[in-house]
Order: sequence, then C-alpha cells, then structure tokens
Amino acid sequence: MKTLLILVDGMRPDSLKGIPSAEKFISESTGSLKARTVWPSATLPCHMSLFLSVPPERHGTTTNNYSPQVRPVDGICEVLAKEGLRCAMFTNWDELRDVTRPGSLKKISMANDDTYRATNWTVVEETVKYINEKDPDFVFSYLGWVDEAGHENGWMSEKYLEAVRESWDCIDRMTENLGEDRTVIVTADHGGHGRDHGTETDEDMLIPLFFRGKNFEPGRQIDGLNIMDIAPTVAKLHGCEIPREWEGVARV
Repeated sequence: MKTLLILVDGMRPDSLKGIPSAEKFISESTGSLKARTVWPSATLPCHMSLFLSVPPERHGTTTNNYSPQVRPVDGICEVLAKEGLRCAMFTNWDELRDVTRPGSLKKISMANDDTYRATNWTVVEETVKYINEKDPDFVFSYLGWVDEAGHENGWMSEKYLEAVRESWDCIDRMTENLGEDRTVIVTADHGGHGRDHGTETDEDMLIPLFFRGKNFEPGRQIDGLNIMDIAPTVAKLHGCEIPREWEGVARV
C-alpha cells in the first residue's frame, strides 16, 4: 500500500461546488464536506494536529511559530519510518519543516523562489517525478496558493475561487497516472472568512476530507470526521501500530 496526501491550504468545502474534477473525486471517495479541523484554525497548528493526531493544547503550537513539544509525540512520518517505510514531503511553505523530525523523511523539497501560484506547480511536478522515479510509501504534498488568495482577496472571492479551481488542476496532474495500490487523500487545514481565519466559526473550522483507494467505498459519507483522523488512517493503511497517544480515529 502507498499513500499520497494532498493538502490545499485554506480550501473551504463550499468552494468545490461546480468544479467537475473535485465533484468526480468526491464521488469516487469516502469522506465528508463537513469534516472539522482543530482550534486555533491556523495553518501550522492544524498541520501539527494532522501529523501528530493530537490537539494544539497537547502539541503546544498555537500560532504559525513552532513550539517544541514538552512531551514529544511521534507523527505519521516517524511511525512509518520506524517500520522502514519511505516518506517524502513537497511544500511551498517553509514552516512545515517542523511537522516531522529529522531522519523521518527520505526527501523534503521546499519551493519558495516564486509566487505561491507558480510554486504550486513546482510542488506538483516534483511530486510526480519523485513518485515515478522512487515509488515512496507516503508522500505529503502541500499547495499554498488558495490561502494566499483568501488573505489577499477574501475567502469565496472570484480570485480565491480561481485559486481553488487551479489547485484542482494540480490535484488532477498529481493523481492522473497513479496505480491502484496508492490511496489518495485530499483535504485542507482550515477554511476562512473575509480575509482571515483562526476562529471557531464553521467558515474557518469546516474542511473537506476524502479518501480514495481500494480500501474505501466510493460515495460513502462519514459523520464526525476530524483532521486528527488522517494520521491513524494512514498508519493503519500501511500496517503500522497506531500510537496510544494519538486521539484521532482510523477510518479504514
């Protein structure tokens, strides 16, 4: 089993309406348009909770500045790496280097030498190339343009929705030639309202979360999905023991 986890920063569930490739992916997947993230609904705290399957009050990062854990918890990549599995990360936001610990990644690439729109495509092409050449077990690919468009133009503005549509073009490119043995997970870290996010309102807290692969029933909806469920689901897909510290639920 192989896994590709794609996260589009700031992508609200209601922004997917009318995007044919998004609607097709949803129809082929198990998941929900009403999954929830953690509070504070900010990028780094949400990613820490995704990877470590514990809420911010436990991992200690409550802003986009990383705080070292007082009681360290292994995350997705640490759990997989201990079993000899190969993990990789492709991102255009440098702060995500802190969601894994040294030695847990076989490959990390940070594309930050241009606009978020341009580096989204750099992330895409590097992801495709690495999967084709190295066939890693777990890949995390992060696309940052939607969040930037939200902050600059407002969530659900036309510029924001353009960024969402193009991000789905990116998803299509990364997933078009994957074999049946690779599960694809598509999600977001948070939503947004106005030109910001971070509150406990549904606009900020609701996220799309979908799992597509041979272990998941097409079109099945799951109530109560949470961003912390991703780590235990990935661990179980790969046959790894789920750490007792994790608070999420395996959905497979």
